[in-house]
Amino acid sequence: MEVRARIGWNVRRLRVERELSQDDLAYNAGIERAYVGHLERGTKNPTLDTLEKLSKALGTDIADLFIKPPEGAELLRPLKPGRKIS
Repeated sequence: MEVRARIGWNVRRLRVERELSQDDLAYNAGIERAYVGHLERGTKNPTLDTLEKLSKALGTDIADLFIKPPEGAELLRPLKPGRKIS
């Protein structure tokens, strides 16, 4: 798995674990929602500054974005549709 895909897998894993929508994560990190989607799909190459913003918004260490997925790990299921009301 290439590094962009690994980062994308971890961003999505952490976001879903925290029950955050892409909109919520993007807002909390101060980045565009569409960019979060690109990162999760591994189609964009994030800067270190962006990774730092994401890790802070996810309440985790930046190193957690580089964790190797377990052997045979699949993509996580989407959250339920609709906006989460805080």
